[in-house]
Amino acid sequence: MFRKKEKKCPYDRENLKPVIRSSICTGEQVAGFQNIHTGKFSEVMLIRTGGDLEEFLETYGISPAEVTKEY
Repeated sequence: MFRKKEKKCPYDRENLKPVIRSSICTGEQVAGFQNIHTGKFSEVMLIRTGGDLEEFLETYGISPAEVTKEY
């Protein structure tokens, strides 16, 4: 009946881009943001399942097309 309103956390869309880093050896995936100018990556959360990825996308209001994958 009463649900919590989900807050969308803003991020600096002009300077940061959403990235998923994936390890070639272990397959471990980490979602975060990379600074476009410096290349510095800041981790936000570990991705273990598809639900974790969906949570990351919903939390920051990102579409799946915006996310790039790096190895």
